[in-house]
Amino acid sequence: MTALNDLADRYVDELAVLDPCLAAAMGIAGQDGRLTDFGPQAAHARAELARRTLKAVDDTPVEGGTERIAAAVLRERLATEVALADAGAHATLLETIDGPVQRVRQAVEVLNQGGDTEWDVLLARLRAVPGALAGLRESLEAARRGGRVAPRRQVVRNARECRSMRQYLAGVPAGCGDGVLRDAMEKAAADANEALTGFAAYLSEELAADAPDLDALGPDRYQLGVREFLGTRLDLEATYAWGWDELARVQRETAEAAAQIAPGEPVPAVLASLDSDPRYQVTGTAAFRDWIQGLADGAIADLDGTHFEIPGPLRRIDCRISHTDGPALYLAPSEDLSRPGTVWWTLTDPDAPIPTWTVPSTMFHEGVPGHHLQLGVTTLNTAALNRFQRLSCELHPGHCEGWGLYAERLMDELGYFADPAHRLGMLVGQRWRAARVVLDIGLHLRLPIPAGTGFHEGRKWTPRLGREFLTERCGLGPPGFVEFEIDRYLGRPGQAIAYKLGEKAWLEARDAARRRDGAAFDLKQFHRHALDLGPMGLDLLRAELTRQVGGGPGGSAGRCGDASAPASVRGRR
Repeated sequence: MTALNDLADRYVDELAVLDPCLAAAMGIAGQDGRLTDFGPQAAHARAELARRTLKAVDDTPVEGGTERIAAAVLRERLATEVALADAGAHATLLETIDGPVQRVRQAVEVLNQGGDTEWDVLLARLRAVPGALAGLRESLEAARRGGRVAPRRQVVRNARECRSMRQYLAGVPAGCGDGVLRDAMEKAAADANEALTGFAAYLSEELAADAPDLDALGPDRYQLGVREFLGTRLDLEATYAWGWDELARVQRETAEAAAQIAPGEPVPAVLASLDSDPRYQVTGTAAFRDWIQGLADGAIADLDGTHFEIPGPLRRIDCRISHTDGPALYLAPSEDLSRPGTVWWTLTDPDAPIPTWTVPSTMFHEGVPGHHLQLGVTTLNTAALNRFQRLSCELHPGHCEGWGLYAERLMDELGYFADPAHRLGMLVGQRWRAARVVLDIGLHLRLPIPAGTGFHEGRKWTPRLGREFLTERCGLGPPGFVEFEIDRYLGRPGQAIAYKLGEKAWLEARDAARRRDGAAFDLKQFHRHALDLGPMGLDLLRAELTRQVGGGPGGSAGRCGDASAPASVRGRR
């Protein structure tokens, strides 16, 4: 235990106490019966923890390349948290995919493990829901008194999600059997639902009255989002132009792939035919869950020992179904491995036939070689990474989502999209992520649409144009999903571009390493070294992956990406 690692461990423990919902997402054990206090004083305490720890990092000596990287990762995240707090960036709190309402629901969902559920712990967390919502309301009111209210679409979206959460919580007690525990669970669920009903009414009937219609947050706030989600700084107009170029490239590749399936047919017609093709459909929630579980298991069996070394604890992915709005998502295994890595797949209409031609690429993204491998290896790597590094994937979306998109591209390179429909599904996803770069920057900066695009040229982006763009140019549907995407971009400035910009960083770093090493370049070794570095911002990732690898990171002893597996992984195969 070094002074720096001891500091990182203390910070993780203190952060978990102050933010149990984030701890649940990060897989930190020990706070399972609690929810985050979203009140103003608790938010201030979290900001002060970041300030205090940042000063301690600057005052702590480091030794060797591994500690140099660890200090840089912790310092970058803490400095970003302080900058967000100083700017009041989270004062209005409401957003679409990772705000307090969404974190409360996720914190409850992760404990609901069917027959393996620890019901007393889940009961404690259900009982905490009214208090968490009361604290959130107090913060929202304090911000409103200061003249700051979330945009109307975020207020309305969160009211809707409160109502959706009520439906979910009403069914939770059914799994715990009968008797005293069942009675207590039903009472706790009823109290939580009453609180959700009241909070939804507060949002829609009170806060919405003062909510602004303007969603765009402007370049300064957007750059802060880029720093938060990507760990870099961007020339936003140049990145906007790159997004258009990348979208055009992917669109050409998509058209070529569609022509292999149905020569002469327009792309939208090919996609519609695949949606209705019985060969690419599964009906029923249970059947679909089993199907994606088979995809996850098959990828692990194929890749283990060939392109990657997959530790024993990571050869299981728990695939589960959620009935909320939003995309598929992955939760890393808890640090004590009591919770396996979990893929949550959203089905809004489980009784309808479920198209599957886009699913393999998403499962490669969320499972192996995507997030499950990346974050699972990180969780297990106690030899080279301190506790903060192992558990901080939630804080580095550029690194994490960039790897997920890179994993899809890698599987194409390795020949895993032999079915042309599955490869087209991967490209449709790539097209969507490229469109996000255009829309996320364009909407928040209210940029004009360039000449030559053939889409409302010269007009500035609006949510209505964004919906039209995703529907007509990117083939996204149904309308509810398109609405969700627009709300998502406008609620979290900078997050949506993390996928494509992160993938770009991974690909450029791999190309630089290949040029550097020449004939000695080993892809498997590159991946092992890259994953052993752990999560970090994109600026630091580029620097470390293009550094000349000799005695270790920075040329010092104690190499982070050794040719053998980390000590915590060795012997588990």
